[in-house]
Amino acid sequence: MSLVVREMAIDEVDLIVDYFHGSTPEHLDLLGVDRQRLPAPEHWRAWYTTEYERPVEERSTVLVIWEQGGAPVGFSTADKISFGAEAYMHLHVTDPDKRRSGIGTRCVRDTVDFYFRRLALKRLFCSPNAFNLAPNRTLQAAGFKYLKTHMTVPGPINYHQAVTEWVLER
Repeated sequence: MSLVVREMAIDEVDLIVDYFHGSTPEHLDLLGVDRQRLPAPEHWRAWYTTEYERPVEERSTVLVIWEQGGAPVGFSTADKISFGAEAYMHLHVTDPDKRRSGIGTRCVRDTVDFYFRRLALKRLFCSPNAFNLAPNRTLQAAGFKYLKTHMTVPGPINYHQAVTEWVLER
């Protein structure tokens, strides 16, 4: 089945909002996400709409959807963007039946190419929860280099946690 990796349209952001708001406490913990820090769905959608009204060079986020057979199987987001230099990516396989199938590595490779082109990057970072083995293995398989493991609060929806920092440079 064909895999499509493309920029997410603004009317598709419910994939992200529903993924986080619909996840079990156990899954959110694996991601290092604090449910209390999730924006209300309507606020999250409004924020994405505002971001998408800006030129890509000025955005604080870019969203990518992963589709297989015309159905979404996951997504990636980029943030902490310094256009023309670097950004941080996040990756999520939303379809539980597709996890551990190798699809994540294929999606990440295509997503990396997209981010490097779209954001004119030199470096792309990713810092998943250190105890979440799937994204750490995926990043290694996709060619990212290990930098370090350290304690931090990686983003506004996260709690203080151990993360493994990876980088890909071009």
